[in-house]
Amino acid sequence: MTSKSTAKTLVKTFLRTPHSLKTKFQAKQLLAQFLKTQPYSPSSTSILISVYSNFNLLHPSLFLFNSLNSPPLLAWKSIIKCYANSGHFLNSLTSFVQMRSFGIYPDPNMFPLVLKACVFLKNLRLGESIHGCIIRLGLDFDLFTGNALLNMYAKFQSLQPNGGRKVFAFNVFDGMPKSDELCGTSAQEKGASIIQLESMTKVLEMMPIRDVVSWNTVIAGNAQNGMYEEALRMVREMGNANMKPDSFTLSSVLPIFAEYVDAIKGKEIHGYAIRHWFDSDCYIASSLIDMYANCARIEDSCSVFNLLSKRDDISWNSIIAACVQNGVFDEGLKLFRQMLTAKVKPRDVTFSSIMPACAYLTTLHLGKQLHGYIIRGGFNDNMFIASSLVDMYAKCGNIKAARWIFDQMEHHDMVSWTAIIMGYALHGHAHDALLLFKQMEMDGFKPNYVSYIAVFTACSHAGLTDEAWRYFNSMSRNHGIKPGLEHYAAMADLLGRAGKLEEAYKFIGSMHIAPTGSIWSTLLSACRVHKNLELAEKVANEIFKVDPENVGAYVLMSNMYAAARRWKDAAKMRIFMRKKGIRKEPACSWIEVKNRVHTFISGDKSHPLYDRIFEALKDLLEQIEREGYIPDTNEDFHDVDEEQKKYMIFSHSERLALAFGIISTPAGTTIRITKNIRVCVDCHTAIKLISKVVQREIIVRDNSRFHHFKDGKCSCRDYW
Repeated sequence: MTSKSTAKTLVKTFLRTPHSLKTKFQAKQLLAQFLKTQPYSPSSTSILISVYSNFNLLHPSLFLFNSLNSPPLLAWKSIIKCYANSGHFLNSLTSFVQMRSFGIYPDPNMFPLVLKACVFLKNLRLGESIHGCIIRLGLDFDLFTGNALLNMYAKFQSLQPNGGRKVFAFNVFDGMPKSDELCGTSAQEKGASIIQLESMTKVLEMMPIRDVVSWNTVIAGNAQNGMYEEALRMVREMGNANMKPDSFTLSSVLPIFAEYVDAIKGKEIHGYAIRHWFDSDCYIASSLIDMYANCARIEDSCSVFNLLSKRDDISWNSIIAACVQNGVFDEGLKLFRQMLTAKVKPRDVTFSSIMPACAYLTTLHLGKQLHGYIIRGGFNDNMFIASSLVDMYAKCGNIKAARWIFDQMEHHDMVSWTAIIMGYALHGHAHDALLLFKQMEMDGFKPNYVSYIAVFTACSHAGLTDEAWRYFNSMSRNHGIKPGLEHYAAMADLLGRAGKLEEAYKFIGSMHIAPTGSIWSTLLSACRVHKNLELAEKVANEIFKVDPENVGAYVLMSNMYAAARRWKDAAKMRIFMRKKGIRKEPACSWIEVKNRVHTFISGDKSHPLYDRIFEALKDLLEQIEREGYIPDTNEDFHDVDEEQKKYMIFSHSERLALAFGIISTPAGTTIRITKNIRVCVDCHTAIKLISKVVQREIIVRDNSRFHHFKDGKCSCRDYW
């Protein structure tokens, strides 16, 4: 036998069993032998095209397809598939229409391909037309075609409610040429062919055969579009149809209970997952972690994660985000380090999850380390991560670094604009914040709900009352944004800081939504600052109506009564707090020195360097007294003598942290301190003078804003 006849036999064998070809190289060799030994017959050429389409070899497929004068169904099907799988979706649809113009009827396996193309081209109208074609050809009963239709409608998010459900009206042939390119029916028939489907659920009901994929597609589509009750109903119907939910079903349903904050129902799904061995699936575990986190059950989230034998990047990212979301920032950072130790590569979502932890804990050193990871990982061009960096640097007290990151961004979005505006607002640079807000508008960005919070914060911290009113009025008039609680709180805070207490009281009373205890507390703080005890009592009564356990209100009233020497009333407040089991949040400050965070509580003597800290404080006190410092003991509500009050102020947490920072860092180093509650008046005065005598910049972040102390002055201009 000659080599030519051997090659010919081999080609015939492969054409009879094309699935025996395992590699692209083998497929290309087959083409070479085919061109040498075989005549161009439509059937053999079509088989070869199908081989190439399976390997996504577009150019050889086109070469063979174009050699056919009248391509048969297999050739059309293969070229449509090859176009779709290669990402040439428009060509895929064009070929489908051309095939119909040749009078060739599609088989069911073609429709999932062309419906996929409609999804990627975001052309719902064409998808609806193809759906009409499927019905006209009687192929809507095919399982795979039905699943493809369900998937298409899910991807187009077609389940928005319209009186409970959206009605889809498919005028299948509206706008199509008179010659029937798709189905071969007359124009009159096409015009009459209007199919109305109430939802994807209707498509499912019309399918005589349904598999798990069919049910999952509808359940996921309903869940993703907020139709939670419908999704849960479909899960029950799925069970009634003797279909067992799989891991995809569970991962679709769990976010519903996260949205409803229903941990009990979520636990039922968790139990089902355990009984059916789905709990070791990383996707299910991640969904469970997210669900428990949203229900504020972080212990359960950690339990799910700890029981995983294998952890992928999704499960790591889920547990880190869960911890940060629930305020367990230290644990989130610890897990991030463990993730790196486990050689799991961080992704963009990892950094956007962990960055708020650095921002909250003001761990600038770790923030800089994360920034290094981001640069080395090539994520620095990611707009969302860059915005997170802006936020982190601003909240860690380095507004210059935040601005540098912002200016380096090639493009900005609302998140990045809002982050930098809020950064400047918190640092007391109101005019910079408002200039950026105007620049944002000039760049074509429409202000949103959050950006106005940043603007009002800036105005509040700088006492810009008139500007704030202009922005408040323009918010709804020019941009259609209805004021929310945060906007009202910022305006009330502004009026209170400016001493316009009665105006603030009337403003809160005129809100179109019921004021919360938090908003009234803002005014109560202003009453304390401006020593208006009469109004404070009225405001406190409003607070206790809506929030009877508001700790801050009891503490503030105790302080105000003590300052007014109304000791009996102050004692009543303390007794009432004890009876209700209400405890004041202890004042706490922390400072990062040599990559370690040191925490101080007022009056705490437990730090190993306390003796040195105490001596440093005594020395600082002597120095600032020479600068004219006189202790202000009015804010302490205890009925004790002045000397004891002086000692209590002397040992406030921010002063302990400051003294430790001074003795632990080189001269001239900027000191950054974070405090969990408002800096008191006396500490504010003392730190201003300390910044002058030690010739250092001291940045203190309290629960309201940043204070930049330098040369005896503060960036807040004593307005906080």
